[in-house]
Formats: sequence, structure tokens, C-alpha cells
Amino acid sequence: MKNYKLILGLLMFFGLTICMLTSCEEDIIPDDPSTVITPLNNGTKIRNLIIVMSDIHLGAVASYQETNANQTALVHFLQKVRTSPNVKELVIAGDFFDEWFVPGNIDTYQGADQANFIQRIAITNQSVFNAFNNIIQDGKIQVTYVPGNHDLTVTEANVNLVLPGINQSRDAGKLGLGSYSPENYPEIVIEHGHRYNFFCAPDPISNQDIASGTILPPGYFFTRIAAMHIVQGCEQNIDTLPFVTVNGSGGPSQSLLYKYWYIWAWAINELPVNQHFNDDFIVTNLNGFTGSYSINDLIPYQTTSGGTIQLNLYNGIQDNWESRCNQNNINVPISSEYAIVYANSSNGTDTMAHWQYFNNPSSNKRIVIFGHTHEAKIKEYYISGQKNLYANSGTWIDHNPDKTTMNFIIVTPQGSDPSSSTFVRLYNFEDEKMTKMDENSLRF
Repeated sequence: MKNYKLILGLLMFFGLTICMLTSCEEDIIPDDPSTVITPLNNGTKIRNLIIVMSDIHLGAVASYQETNANQTALVHFLQKVRTSPNVKELVIAGDFFDEWFVPGNIDTYQGADQANFIQRIAITNQSVFNAFNNIIQDGKIQVTYVPGNHDLTVTEANVNLVLPGINQSRDAGKLGLGSYSPENYPEIVIEHGHRYNFFCAPDPISNQDIASGTILPPGYFFTRIAAMHIVQGCEQNIDTLPFVTVNGSGGPSQSLLYKYWYIWAWAINELPVNQHFNDDFIVTNLNGFTGSYSINDLIPYQTTSGGTIQLNLYNGIQDNWESRCNQNNINVPISSEYAIVYANSSNGTDTMAHWQYFNNPSSNKRIVIFGHTHEAKIKEYYISGQKNLYANSGTWIDHNPDKTTMNFIIVTPQGSDPSSSTFVRLYNFEDEKMTKMDENSLRF
């Protein structure tokens, strides 16, 4: 099965992990698990470990949510976190709840509202929520939630409804955005990473005449189509996508719209569905949208070859990216062309850690952790000889083609000894073994 958050940079986002004797650590459960030396237990009583995990993708319907088979392992991992004497914080870096990965023909809220939908997610995934709530209620480990794109419109109140007592880190006055720096560690920042992606960042500008107040970006509709493709198992589209050619006399705006069409065209042919392109099969009824929409509503088109390229939904999106960046608290400008062309690139997201933080003179961040791409990794960046670290916390979905899953990051902060360093370590929990994939370190 394909991981369609990967494709396009909205489901984008992705190695080979060799389990060697020095990096594969089995977590044997003794009578007293806190006495065994593991990545979560270092033999002391000092609580200083920061765990980061993301992209768990829990839905209200088990038959099509992306994390099913991995739930037992997830619960066991959370139980180990709970009993660790060394874990201080657990951060969920977005895409915990999934409003996007729902087949297009299904009413996501089933005629109810978001609160009901979130409660259905908790019921469908009761063991996972019990595990998180046990950690929260113990009060020994702070659990923090940062929003992602698949839970873009999930409100603070509705998160609290099913995870009472959780800490939420959100941009002030902004739905669907947040970043988090652990207490006493301002040099570390954790966010989902979607705010920099053309298809996934909140879009409070487009479609206001159709769905007043909406912030849903085009990646939402793309994901509804991708989920439909997976459920149907369709191998070829019924219709043939009309070809769009460059409008040579249309200027930069038309050039950008052609690039936008090119990505959509590739995606629609990669993810065929058993619907005609003019079928209004994508049911919305959330975040301001009330209608049903077709593939033709989403893809740029021409009435004459080489003529003006037009668009129904998201009309003008190629021209409002700069305004979206401003509204989404992006500090370093990203050109519209870069944002569109690299929307399907995990490296495009990784680069934002460098652009927005490491190479930004107004930023003091030295360690940046994103989720979003489903590609777990650690990378070094140097600015004027100073080392900085970027890490991606990967995913917990069942199928992550050619990549690992059940990933998590452990940050071990440096001590007062000048020779100590802050370590960033990347693991996966496949086969319920804590396998170290990579590590790196620096000193603030």
C-alpha cells in the first residue's frame, strides 16, 4: 500500500535501517522494568529525556485509518514511557487526529460536529487514548500536543475533550499551527512542519466566497482523493485528464498556475479513482465547506491550447502564497515557485529547518524537530562553523513504503559539565524493539 501523505509533499514525506548489534536494543520486561537499562531508562532517577513522536494518524473508522496494526506496539511503547524514571516530556508533533484521510464519498462528521468526530476517534482507538491519558493523569511526564495538517482544524477544546490535562502549544490566534520549545531549552523547537508547504499550510485566503472562514488548503482535497483510491483499489482512471500547455503570454502568474497543474496532473494519474472527473463525489461539510466537489473543481484547465489557465476551487492560489506566509507566521520568505515545485519533496521540508531557523539571524534555535514527511532522519547543518541539528520524527502508520515506521526521537539535554552535549537520537519500535537508527549531538 502506498503512503499518500508522501506524494506531493502533503502526503509527501519518507534508509535503509540495518539492525546491528550496536544499534538494536531489545527492551526486555522484567518484574521491575525501571531497573533495565534501555533508551528510556538510564539507571538514574533523573527526569530529563524529551520524547518526540508524530504522525500517528488516528481516525474515526478503523477500516480505513492509517494506523491499525501498529496500535498494539504503540500502546506497549507508551506503557514503557509511562514507567520510565527518566522521561520528563512527551511531545506529539502533529497529525495525531486525522480529519483528512477519509474517502471522498464519506461525510467525515456523519451529520454531527467536530466534537462528536473527535470522540468517535477516541472510542475507535480507546487503548491508545487510555495509554496517553494514563501518562497525563500520572502527572510525572508533561505531554504536549502541537497541531499538524491532518488535524489542522481540530480545536483546543476538542483536543481537551479526549485528552484532558494535555498541554497544547499553538500559535496565538492561529488554528492549525504551533511550535514548542521545552522548558529551559529555548534552543530547541518542535513543530509539525506543514506551515511551509504550499499544499498543506493553512489557507485563510482562498475560497472565502465559497466557504467563509475556511483554512483548508488543497492538500485536504488531495488526501480525500488518495483515501478513495486506496479503499477502491482502482488501477486506472475512467477519464483522461485534459492536457494543459504553458500560456506563454500569461506572465508569472500563469507560469505558476501551470506548475500547480503539473503537480495535480501527476497526482491524479498516480492515484486513480473509480469516478468521472466531473462527478461531485468529494463530500465536505466541515470548516466552512458544505458542498460536494469534483476532480475538475480542483485541477487547472484551459478552454484553448496555450490559452488562459483557469481554476475553480483555489482560484488565485498561485498569487496569494506570500500573504499566506505572513498569516502563517513564516519568518523567512519562501517564493511561490519554490513552494509549488518542492511541495512533493521531503527535502523541501527539511530545508525549511535551515532557512527558517539555522540561517535566520533572528533565531536562536540549534535543534529543530519536524514531523510531516514520514521520513525519519537526522541531518547536520553548519552556519559559520556552528553545528545545528535537524531531526524528523517519522510516523507510526502501518505502511510507510521503503521506510521504517513506529519512529520516535529522544533528546537528552546536556548537563552542567562543560564536556557534556545534548544528544538527539532516532529510534523505531518495529517488532517492539527499540532500534537506534541514528544519533548526533552538539553543545549549546
